[in-house]
Amino acid sequence: MFDPNDLRRNAAWQAAQQWRTRASQPHRGPLSGLKLILTWLLFGVLLIVGTVLGLFFLLLGWAMLPIVRYRMKKRLEQLRAEQAKDAGGGYHYRETHTRETYSGQAHYRGSEPELLEGDYEVRDEKHKS
Repeated sequence: MFDPNDLRRNAAWQAAQQWRTRASQPHRGPLSGLKLILTWLLFGVLLIVGTVLGLFFLLLGWAMLPIVRYRMKKRLEQLRAEQAKDAGGGYHYRETHTRETYSGQAHYRGSEPELLEGDYEVRDEKHKS
C-alpha cells in the first residue's frame, strides 16, 4: 500500500541521495584537482583586481573633490552676483518704469494691474458703495 511518509518518494530526499552518490564517487583524474586550483586562483585574482580598481576610483574621487568644489564655488559666486545685480536695481527700475508708463493714462482691465504689490489707492466719496 501507499505510505505518504516514505522517504524514498520525497524529492528532497532523492536529491540528497544523488548528491551523496556523486560525492562518494572518485574524482575524474588529476585534472579535476587542477581545475579546482585554477578556479580558486582565478577567483582570487578577480578579487584582487576588483579591490585595486575600487581603491583607484576612490582615490580618483578624492583627488577630484577640490576641483569640483572650486568649480561649484565659482558658479555659486556667479549666481550670487547675478542675483545681487537683479536685486540692486530691480525695484527702483520697476517703480520708475510703472509710474512713467501709466502716469496720465487711463487704466483698462486686461492691461497692467492698477495696484502693485504693497501699493494702496485712496478712492473718492463718489466711488464708495
